[in-house]
Amino acid sequence: MGFIQSFRLAVKSIMASKMRSLLTMLGIIIGVGAVILIVGLGNGMEIYMKQSFASMGTNILNVNVFGRGSSRSIDVEDMYAFVEENKNYFEAVSPTITANTKIKIGNESLSRTSLMGIGEDYMNMKKLKLESGRYIQYVDVLKRNKVCVVGPHISNTYFMGDALGKTIKINGDTYKIVGVLAKDKDEENEEGSSGDTVHIAYTNAAKMSFMGTITSYSFSVFSEEDIPTSKKLLNDMFFDIFKNENLYSIISMSEILDTMSTMLNVMVTILASIAAISLVVGGIGIMNIMLVSVSERTREIGIRKALGAKQRHIMQQFVIEAATTSAIGGVVGIMFGYFLSFIATKIVVIALKTDMAVTPSVSAVIGAFTISVAIGILFGYLPAKKAAKLNPIDALHRE
Repeated sequence: MGFIQSFRLAVKSIMASKMRSLLTMLGIIIGVGAVILIVGLGNGMEIYMKQSFASMGTNILNVNVFGRGSSRSIDVEDMYAFVEENKNYFEAVSPTITANTKIKIGNESLSRTSLMGIGEDYMNMKKLKLESGRYIQYVDVLKRNKVCVVGPHISNTYFMGDALGKTIKINGDTYKIVGVLAKDKDEENEEGSSGDTVHIAYTNAAKMSFMGTITSYSFSVFSEEDIPTSKKLLNDMFFDIFKNENLYSIISMSEILDTMSTMLNVMVTILASIAAISLVVGGIGIMNIMLVSVSERTREIGIRKALGAKQRHIMQQFVIEAATTSAIGGVVGIMFGYFLSFIATKIVVIALKTDMAVTPSVSAVIGAFTISVAIGILFGYLPAKKAAKLNPIDALHRE
């Protein structure tokens, strides 16, 4: 008996008991669907995470200084000189100061608005865009000009979208708004959001800070591939100054992203493995039904053996029937998994107010389907072997 004929007999047997076949496939369907959904959630989270980190700059190295050297101090000029000396790796540097200040617009105090003191290169480093006006310039840093750039939330909420040229009060001093940042597509226009911010020259912010010194810097690297080398260069420089690695920290956004991605992949793998247990349960269901099928078709097996069918022909028929059952269950499970992914995406968008999409991967679909078929063959082998070993005389006498 050829493969095609065995396959036709398998389909005919499945169609003869539709409800029983559906219940047999249920474990496979749920298992495949669950694996596709969980892997899709992991992929969606990873894509969303990468997009979020990209907005912060995956080519950025953030340095925080906790102490000062005994032999000599470190200042902004040292940082700019270091970048100039290593311009094959470093694109730019900007001091970054977050000051605890009082910001007022008219008579209203902005308690949750963040104020950042930065350099003239910060906008390009962070890939920020302007809606109108200009950004902080070198002359503003040099002369401590009292100018600022505000986020879209401030412009839209307090100036009806026309903030350019208006003024705000920072620690009692009047600052002129010379630029308005463009709204990010994922940004919420609300208090405390990333759009609720004010940027000023770091020379002004340093005077407002408690320490009065600059302790944080952002370095942009030309390529993410140069992150390890660039980080080592920075570490060597700071260690030469402080002689103690506890007095400074160098944080790579790219390395943080890689670490988080690794942790996420481990978690998804564990959850997918747990979900795949239902595939084993489905395989046990297939074996159980196939054993029942062998008992019900004992007389048929006896007739076929009496007519010359060999053991391998009988075994082939039942193994193909089990594999066909699991394969159909796998196909239905794939459709079920994509349906669950579609529903999950809608729920995530509504519940979390984000554009994260559940994205099933082709490798997960192929893997889940392959495993489902393999389980069908594995668990169908025992019933098939039992059927093949039936004595034709005993089988013909079985009622």
